[in-house]
Amino acid sequence: MAVREIVQLGDQLLWNKSETVTGDLFTELESLITDMSDTLVDFKRKRGFGRAIAAPQIGVLKKVIYIQMPDRKLNGAMINPEIIEKGDNTIELWDNCLSFPDLVVKVRRFEKIKVQYKDVSGREQILEASGELSELLQHEIDHLDGILAVDRTDSSKDFMTLLHWNRFEKRVSNKTLV
Repeated sequence: MAVREIVQLGDQLLWNKSETVTGDLFTELESLITDMSDTLVDFKRKRGFGRAIAAPQIGVLKKVIYIQMPDRKLNGAMINPEIIEKGDNTIELWDNCLSFPDLVVKVRRFEKIKVQYKDVSGREQILEASGELSELLQHEIDHLDGILAVDRTDSSKDFMTLLHWNRFEKRVSNKTLV
């Protein structure tokens, strides 16, 4: 359908809570999901990263996320996703975002979670996630709740530019962005 502009850090829309999707899911969301997919593909082509996008990031306050992780065979929309279970352990990582692509922030996320959501056919699904997928889902679900990764840092020292991270931190810590 269309590549949409990604809402950037500073726009107050990003801190608003999204509405639960009701009704005939596929009919209501078909163009939104296509736009999210097209926007994510375009961003990844231009910037070299990007695995998921939340509807608020294209200006739509609906509880929809779109994930594109071919290596995990996880591609498509998750409607009204909700974390229903969290593991005991957390992980610390450098997180980045389509809404602030030149910034990375250090955050703490649960290592394992369980997410309940609806697929585009309206069927209830449950997904158990760990590691990279767990972090990604927490990041995207946060967007639906009006929470950004910058809100999850412990200190003002937990920020760095992507340029600095790529030049120094990546080599020193042997970590990758997730």
